[in-house]
Amino acid sequence: DVIILHYFTFKSYSMKKMLIGALVGGLLLFIWQFLSWSLLNVHGSQQQYTASQDTILEMLSNNLEEGTYFLPTVPEGTSQEEAQKFMEEQTGKPWAVVSYHGSMADSMPMNMLRGFAVDFLAALFLCWILMKFSNLTFTNALLSSLAVGFIGYFTVTYLNSIWFEGNTIPELIDVVVSWGLVGVWLGWWLKKR
Repeated sequence: DVIILHYFTFKSYSMKKMLIGALVGGLLLFIWQFLSWSLLNVHGSQQQYTASQDTILEMLSNNLEEGTYFLPTVPEGTSQEEAQKFMEEQTGKPWAVVSYHGSMADSMPMNMLRGFAVDFLAALFLCWILMKFSNLTFTNALLSSLAVGFIGYFTVTYLNSIWFEGNTIPELIDVVVSWGLVGVWLGWWLKKR
C-alpha cells in the first residue's frame, strides 16, 4: 500500500510539475509573440504598407476567389513540357504569392485563444520530453528548448523561404528569444524535481 501511494503521489507531483511548467512556458511564448508582432514590431518587414493598397485590393476583389495564389503559374492539366517552357519564359519577370480574403473579420479574441492553446501544447510537449531525461540539467533544458524551436524554424519557415524567397530573420529572432526564455524557465523549474 505504501509503494502504491508513493507511486501515485510521485505521478501526481510530476503531472503538476509538467502542467505548471507548460502553463508558464506557454505564457512566455504567448507574451513574446505579442511583443514581437506589436510593440517591438520585429515583423514590420513582413507587413509593409503600400499607398497602392486600395487599387490592389479592388483589383484582387474583382478577379480572385478567396484563396492563396502563386503568380505566374499554369492552369491545372498543363503538360509538364508546357509548364517548364512557361516557367523558363518567366525568368526575370515579377512574381507574387497572394493570400486573398474577401472580407476582413474581427477575430482577435478567438485568434488569441487559439494562439495561447497552441503555445501551451508546444510547451507541454517540451515538458514531456524534458521529463524523460534521467538527469536533467539547466543546460540540457535550455539547449533542448532551443533545438525544438530550431527544428520548427528549419523544417517549416526556413524551407518555405528557400522556395518563396521570404525574409525569415524575424522568425529566427522569435525562435531564439521565445524558446530561449522557455528553456531558462524549464531548466530552473523542472530541474527542481
